[in-house]
Amino acid sequence: MQAEIITIGDEILIGQIVDTNSAFISKELNKIGVSVYQITSVQDDKEHILKSLREAEENADIIIITGGLGPTKDDITKRTLAEYFDDTLVQSDAALKNIEHLWEVYIKKPLAQVNIDQALVPSKSTVLMNKYGSAPGMWLEKTGKVFISLPGVPFEMKALIEDEVIPRLRKTHQFPYIKHTTLLTYGLGESSLAARIEEWEDNLPSFMKLAYLPGLGRVRLRLSAKDMDKELVETEMQRQIDALLPQIEDIFAGYETDDSIEALIGKQLTHLGKTVATAESCTGGKIAESFTAIPGASKYFKGSVVSYATEAKMDVLGISKQLIEDQSVVSQQVAEAMAKSALKLFNTDYAIATTGNAGPDKGDSDAEVGTVFIAIATKDQVYTEEFNFGNHRIKVIGKAVNKAFEMLQKEILKK
Repeated sequence: MQAEIITIGDEILIGQIVDTNSAFISKELNKIGVSVYQITSVQDDKEHILKSLREAEENADIIIITGGLGPTKDDITKRTLAEYFDDTLVQSDAALKNIEHLWEVYIKKPLAQVNIDQALVPSKSTVLMNKYGSAPGMWLEKTGKVFISLPGVPFEMKALIEDEVIPRLRKTHQFPYIKHTTLLTYGLGESSLAARIEEWEDNLPSFMKLAYLPGLGRVRLRLSAKDMDKELVETEMQRQIDALLPQIEDIFAGYETDDSIEALIGKQLTHLGKTVATAESCTGGKIAESFTAIPGASKYFKGSVVSYATEAKMDVLGISKQLIEDQSVVSQQVAEAMAKSALKLFNTDYAIATTGNAGPDKGDSDAEVGTVFIAIATKDQVYTEEFNFGNHRIKVIGKAVNKAFEMLQKEILKK
């Protein structure tokens, strides 16, 4: 069974916002065995939307539309859907009651007519109640195809997908069992990795496939299997992983479920009852930002010093001026001193430090652009690795962040 996602809004097409809705919907559909055939973004234009609906009806069994359901004149999705289904708009009493409740509890202002009109829905639709906003979702069917229209506000859309759409799809359709296992590898490029495991990949069964997901300094291997026989999928997935692991054991860093490596590290630290802090120069706090984006990170992440300027390294972290003058601010010795200082300052079990030249200029150091030193400190030792991540500033910083997490995870796994 296949689905198509249609996102409506000029703001997506002009790059004003990033379409995160499609990624979320795709992931949730995939969990129940629905393949996304295509994702289409269209203007707030009636003819463009109608054309997309016609094409989606030919391509897919399930069509999910997001956006264009607000109270303003440019939000035309409902009227266009009514035309497509040769239908009229009627007031949904349940949707209006929900709107009145939201205004009474949260807005505390009189309802305007444009807000009341959000309770209008195609008469042939089933209303999907939006607990977090005034625009209801709508479920329509035509020639055996399901059309689902959802608000574009991400948290409203997500709640409707989880609470309404997925449960209804499960009740009304039979889906194959699908399973993904993603393995994290570090330190070997995509082409070299592909060459190493080529024979294994060539012998995968027909209902399984491998995808390479390269990043800055890492490659994720996503092994996917899809079949109506759940037991077959589970058994063969494990058999293939058991055959793959010996071939990548030197670069294997663990499994990814829906978690990033920093989330995996957080779980490991929580399990061990350990803590971490950072002292960042060239990465500018991005390691700390990655940690603190995870709910509950305060259990294991204690803090960070973003000592971007040389003076901050001396004044805040206590790195000696003589050491910096003798060794250079971008050096193994300074990276290790930063890591040890952060470990002591925050009284943690681990500390990460980064110092380098991300470019475009060399700054306070003679080290070449792209040079980065990353240090990991524990209460027993500190060690550093030197890298050259190239001459693209964003790439250098991204690779440094990923490599820092890789180094920390390897250190944690020693315990």
